[in-house]
Amino acid sequence: MKRVVVGLSGGVDSSIAAYLLKKEGYEVIGIFMKNWHDGEVTIKGDCPWVEDSNDALMVANKLQIPFQTIDLSAQYKKRIVDYMFDEYEKGRTPNPDILCNREIKFDLFLDAALKLGADYVATGHYCRKSEKVNSSGKVEQYRLLAGKDQNKDQSYFLCQLNQKQLSKALFPIGEYQKNQVREIASSLDLVTAEKRDSQGLCFIGKVRLPDFLKQQLKEKKGIVLEIAANSIKSVDPKNYLDAEEYLQELCKSHSLQNACGIKKGEHIGAHFYTIGQRKGLGIGGTPEPLFIIGTDTKENIVYAGQGENHPGLFRKGLFIKEEDIHWIRGDLKLESGDKKPFLVRIRYRQKLEKACLYKREEGIYIVFEKEQRGITPGQFAAWYLEDELIGSGVIDSY
Repeated sequence: MKRVVVGLSGGVDSSIAAYLLKKEGYEVIGIFMKNWHDGEVTIKGDCPWVEDSNDALMVANKLQIPFQTIDLSAQYKKRIVDYMFDEYEKGRTPNPDILCNREIKFDLFLDAALKLGADYVATGHYCRKSEKVNSSGKVEQYRLLAGKDQNKDQSYFLCQLNQKQLSKALFPIGEYQKNQVREIASSLDLVTAEKRDSQGLCFIGKVRLPDFLKQQLKEKKGIVLEIAANSIKSVDPKNYLDAEEYLQELCKSHSLQNACGIKKGEHIGAHFYTIGQRKGLGIGGTPEPLFIIGTDTKENIVYAGQGENHPGLFRKGLFIKEEDIHWIRGDLKLESGDKKPFLVRIRYRQKLEKACLYKREEGIYIVFEKEQRGITPGQFAAWYLEDELIGSGVIDSY
């Protein structure tokens, strides 16, 4: 009998993942990961770890599977939280959920599971795994596929996994719709059946992000400059004789330092803000709401523009440094000089957008068919072929 360790989070999805695996005949062990215990910055009543741990225990008892808790909070702080602080300080916006899956669930947690003699680990992610086999029946590549529920597909959060991690991973609810998962939980009378989905940072919950960041990042008053829409110049191919230079310009961040700006107020520190953010500036009196279109942490300036359609919010392309490129499917890796069309997303729940990837020695340039809103340095771009996630990388502030 194959042994599988399920990461029981105290939510309905991991509960049903454990149930389905036991039903299939696996020897199932449930483990709750305690990765955070500072309630000072967590909004009261939102994803407290004690409550989640108790719910996970009740589910394990109901399903009659062994259960234990492991404390990974020290490693979580080092690998995820410290990284977050460092990225925000640089004026970038990290994605802790993607890092949590790469560094915690499918690294530290996977190691703990293997020490228990597990053949696999399983989570409640809405995604699927398949295998590419050769003529001899040997697995050549593991494939990460989108979940059947298009509204809940979470493959993006797993875009940094590698082949070894995928080989040990199971995603039991990937073939199910969310309503089906809740129906199964209700039929089993599980305590998690009607529990709302957790929000906020992975294993932390919904937090007051400024309070969270202020634990290590100090306030530093600076000015907010409103940038006129006509100050954002489009990239015209007629101005570039060199195709490579044109490609690079398409994928650069908007240059705002020399744009026409009017002082609108003050902020508490450029590192506390992110591109596309609307709330938090506390500046009114404009015909349309102000959106953040850029930050400069060196000069401590926040750039804003009026309206959700301000051209400063849109870009045609992005760049990923060579060292930040990750291929799940190494056999489909692009070599320098290659170009290939993919479907790309730059955030969770965003629909897949048509784009072309251009591989160069310095990295990958991604040019979209349509301009994209809120391309944010520090976030991840993930590229797909149909419903298979092929690779990903960290968006650069280049």
